[in-house]
Amino acid sequence: MTYHSIDSHVHFWKYNKVRDSWMDDMKILQQDYLPEHLQLNLKRNGIEGCVAVQASQEEVETRFLCELGETHDVIKGVVGWIDLCADNVEERLQHFTEYKLIKGYRHILQGEPNEFMLRKDFQRGVKKLKDFGYTYDVLVYHHQLKETFEFVSQFPDQKLIIDHCAKPDIKNKKIDDWKKWMNEIARHPNVYCKVSGLFTEAKWGQWAAADFYPYLDVVFEAFGTERLVFGSDWPVILVSGIYVQWKSLLEKYMENYAEEEKEKFFGLNAIQFYNLH
Repeated sequence: MTYHSIDSHVHFWKYNKVRDSWMDDMKILQQDYLPEHLQLNLKRNGIEGCVAVQASQEEVETRFLCELGETHDVIKGVVGWIDLCADNVEERLQHFTEYKLIKGYRHILQGEPNEFMLRKDFQRGVKKLKDFGYTYDVLVYHHQLKETFEFVSQFPDQKLIIDHCAKPDIKNKKIDDWKKWMNEIARHPNVYCKVSGLFTEAKWGQWAAADFYPYLDVVFEAFGTERLVFGSDWPVILVSGIYVQWKSLLEKYMENYAEEEKEKFFGLNAIQFYNLH
């Protein structure tokens, strides 16, 4: 069955040893990854388009992703980065409105110290997104979820999406605390969740499909198929598995769901959340 399918979470880069030092223990990522390297994967998996998400905290990368989108039709939207803590955040948001492909913004909160997302300057920046119709991607680890709950509670009218199910500790089979906070966060009807990036939270290349099912059960119950969005996290996924394994695992998990629920999960929710055309 083919859907109007969108991969809501991919990255593109020209590898730079200094900027991309986070890849130091991920040899497979230390090369260029561009749309032409992904296109065949998407085609084979019946995916019609993707959302390109920032991977470094630089405005120059936001422009780079938009420029890729202008020459590669497969990119339907961009989640960029600007300094949301800056005094001139409104001016920067206005500046980037010239790029119609930008649908939202993200900050790499998983790398920030405790309480960063509760800072007044950061929250002031996030509050400005709504005025421009932009979404916000929340990238956190499972141990940051209490703070994340406090953060999302401040923005009842802002479209928010939790990246990678908040990176649960699948490797150590820990679930209780993560489950509790994900359920709390899901009570906010404006918060969505990306079912992506889980391969890298398991033992790299040594997982079984069953390892993921308890975590999928939690998010499918908490958010429902109305607010869950498929993503691959390509090419980061390659440290632990390949594209078709992830897509097949989710298709298998959803085999008893109604066709319309699958269509929402694999594409329509992303189109609606990111306002893709």
